[in-house]
Amino acid sequence: MRHLVNRLRRVLAALGCVLLFACVARADKIVLKNGRKIIASNVVEDGDKIRCETSAGQLALPKSIVDHIEKGGLVPMMGSPAAAAASLDLEPAESAATAGESEIDKSAVHDGTVDRNYINHLESRAAAGGAQAIQAARAHHAASRFEMVKGDLERALADARAAVLYAPEDPAMLLELAYVYLRRSEFKQSLEYLERAKRYAPKNPDVYKLEGWTYYGLNRPDQAATEWKKSLTLRADPEVQAALEKAIRDKAEEENYRENESAHFQLKYNGAAEPGLAREVLHTLEGHYQQIESELNFSPPDPIGVVLYTEQGFADITRAPGWVGALNDGRIRVPVQGLTGVDSELSRILRHELTHSFIQQKTHSRAPTWLQEGMAQWMEGKRSDENAAVLVQVYDAGQAAPLGQLEGSWMRLPGPMASYAYAWALANIEYIVQTQGMGDIERILDRLATGTATEQAVREVLHDNYDDLMKATAEYLKKNYVR
Repeated sequence: MRHLVNRLRRVLAALGCVLLFACVARADKIVLKNGRKIIASNVVEDGDKIRCETSAGQLALPKSIVDHIEKGGLVPMMGSPAAAAASLDLEPAESAATAGESEIDKSAVHDGTVDRNYINHLESRAAAGGAQAIQAARAHHAASRFEMVKGDLERALADARAAVLYAPEDPAMLLELAYVYLRRSEFKQSLEYLERAKRYAPKNPDVYKLEGWTYYGLNRPDQAATEWKKSLTLRADPEVQAALEKAIRDKAEEENYRENESAHFQLKYNGAAEPGLAREVLHTLEGHYQQIESELNFSPPDPIGVVLYTEQGFADITRAPGWVGALNDGRIRVPVQGLTGVDSELSRILRHELTHSFIQQKTHSRAPTWLQEGMAQWMEGKRSDENAAVLVQVYDAGQAAPLGQLEGSWMRLPGPMASYAYAWALANIEYIVQTQGMGDIERILDRLATGTATEQAVREVLHDNYDDLMKATAEYLKKNYVR
């Protein structure tokens, strides 16, 4: 009993830090004096610098170039190419809208909705081509931008495709469609339209900025670095600079790495590693792939990148906290130093990280951290038996952090606080799967993919809000584990 009490005290102490962390782990908008905006979390002032985290990496901005900071709400910052695209502030591929274009924009989207009757009217005249087709394209373009802000990627894609249909040589329309595909983790399609946009707007830095993230999503960091360098020659951009530095670190580390591949994976591994280990890793991943594919009823559209590191190489590249044993930022990154084969621990880690790849792509990087980490733990085979008694006592004491405060990034959490967050994440997912079934998880993920907020998706599927879910989870833990 004394052991349990001491453990509970450690968790409660960590919880106080979790609650403090949750107050600052928000997505803020840093507005620069040149008008550009950067979406970031963990924004802090440090002397003459503004330090923050973005999907492109850590940034240190001189205060002299920052106009102001707009505080925002909690969002997941997964670091994948699609998540990075979600925070990009793209410049228009053309000059400011003319009066006529602005009128079309206002007529296509007003009073918080898309005016489909107006768009249909423009389409009815578009068959003649010329100015009428351009007007229809502009209306669909405005609708796509609006749907993107709402998070409805399906409708945004439909409108972006329609805009390109009516204006196939307009760089703004092509760039918008490429951007939507990137947000959906459909990198090959995104690249197709970026290449077309480049023909008509070869001096637009955003074309190369997006191409960089697209190539990164395709596991081609060398080409990503090339495109980001081109973007920076056309316009200074701290996000692109951070992404480039990350790609250069990857390139330097992987210069002498060997390569291997299988049906669904592209693998790079340190030259000192055993070739047999690389083959065994691919075989293990393919087995996990089939199982997760069946559970989630989803298949990622492109091969998944995997990198096997030494311990030092992993630390140098990821710059992750010491408690992080592997990482998935669009590529699965795992330290394997000293291993000659896939043991049960490495298999578990691979399954955990592969689950992240599936959920990132299935939800277009919209799943919050608690759902991501809860699912990854469940799929790797973890259960809540060890932590149940502590979690129940924390909950009964009224000290449990609200689930909404576990939506954002956990990368700055110290070890004890991270352990608490992981334990609750697993418990919530375990409760849902064991009482409602994996089908409800799949339905929640599908709603997230359309832009639905997580708590709303939970409410629509489970008919519970976050507080109800936490209460039901605590009752589940009591019933099944606490004696």
